[in-house]
Amino acid sequence: MLSKAKIKLIQSLEQKKKRREEQLFVAEGPKVVGDLLPYFACRLLVATESWLASHPHIEAAEVVAVTPDELRKASYLKTPQEVLALFELPTRELPAGIAESELCLALDDVQDPGNLGTIIRIADWFGIRHIICSTGTVDAFSPKTVQASMGAVARVSIHYTDLPHYLSTLRTSSPATPIYGTFLEGDNIYKKALTTHGIIVMGNEGKGISALTEQSVTDKLFIPNYPEGCVTSESLNVAIATAITCAEFRRRPLAVDR
Repeated sequence: MLSKAKIKLIQSLEQKKKRREEQLFVAEGPKVVGDLLPYFACRLLVATESWLASHPHIEAAEVVAVTPDELRKASYLKTPQEVLALFELPTRELPAGIAESELCLALDDVQDPGNLGTIIRIADWFGIRHIICSTGTVDAFSPKTVQASMGAVARVSIHYTDLPHYLSTLRTSSPATPIYGTFLEGDNIYKKALTTHGIIVMGNEGKGISALTEQSVTDKLFIPNYPEGCVTSESLNVAIATAITCAEFRRRPLAVDR
């Protein structure tokens, strides 16, 4: 049976402040919980008897068997999915010089949890292991973001920092690290020479990349619409734009190095 105190704890973790205080985050559903269990310490696992019977070797500090109705009281989902878990927040350091050898993403004040979760999933798919976020970007461990990432948050490291300052240090380093950003006045991404390392900056849903962050962008990219000259939507969703951009970087059989 799930106590009122545990239900209250689970529900409180919707707030970033409480997640930081408790050093915990929530994940739900067999797919997401199953993907996270090998990577994060599980403080509490709440599941139906049938789910527990089919997963007899779960490692968690505490396991509570519940009825579907009890699970519904704690769940963030409209339709609870058999299992809910509280995991310990990870502590991950951004490796020095990582953008000099790998392709990384940077997010400039992305606000929507669903967009962030989808971008984390996209990064996972394209083998991008580090996302550097501005301090104004939504929390990667909010319940909606964790669900949208579909377990990818276990394999992609998310880092929060003063993004304009971080990028400026990369631009002035020797040799300078390529910093790409998407802009309406940028060069056609399908014709632009791309590198196998560096930073791809994606901007806010409504405002795009901020003026301060733009100062450090070395290469401006544009995703053209089709057919050329035809009136289309004003812009792409940031997660969709991220997927197209990452796919183009990975598609090139011979990216250039500089």
